[in-house]
Amino acid sequence: MKMNEQRLLIIEDDADIRMGVRILLEGEGYQLDEAVNGMDGLKMLNNDYELIILDIMMPGLSGIETCKKIREISYVPILFLTAKSTETDKLLGLSAGGDDYLVKPFSYMELMARIKALLRRHTEYNTKEKFTEKWIKSSGIEVNANGNEVIVCGRPVSLTGIEYKILLLLISYPNKIFSAQNIFESIWEEEYLYTSANTVMVHMKNLRLKLEKK
Repeated sequence: MKMNEQRLLIIEDDADIRMGVRILLEGEGYQLDEAVNGMDGLKMLNNDYELIILDIMMPGLSGIETCKKIREISYVPILFLTAKSTETDKLLGLSAGGDDYLVKPFSYMELMARIKALLRRHTEYNTKEKFTEKWIKSSGIEVNANGNEVIVCGRPVSLTGIEYKILLLLISYPNKIFSAQNIFESIWEEEYLYTSANTVMVHMKNLRLKLEKK
């Protein structure tokens, strides 16, 4: 099978999970690098990675702290793997800068679906031609509809892929009132569940903080 140009990184201390994910992704043609803990993962981090699969519960530097450090230098999509299914733990991961999460044990079919969805959204705004820039402006906020570029009161603001898609949706329809369900189904393109509202709220909170006028 021809190798996929997309390279992914998994940061996970469980060797069995790493092996299972490797078999799955390489079978789909992706390239996968592995790190057994957060510190090793940070050392390996570079611009070649299209997505990071990150375990939350790891010895030493936790997945949450690893995510925060990644977000200081990169907005690569991050998919959390967590052994805890409580809403608090899920929202903690999203608040740290994660884009999505899966609760262990998970099916490899579901993992592959989440990975492809995150990669698709990431690719959509990273492959836009710059010469087709179309700026939407409202209340001091400027958004390039053809690429992840956002300016607030003259200063550039870096957003994750999810945050950018939410902002673009909202600014494109300034007179429409969006419910959490509207936003979730438009951005995630998945069925809305009762837990989905919290996911939307965390991303909205992160977005508002970044858009605050300094």
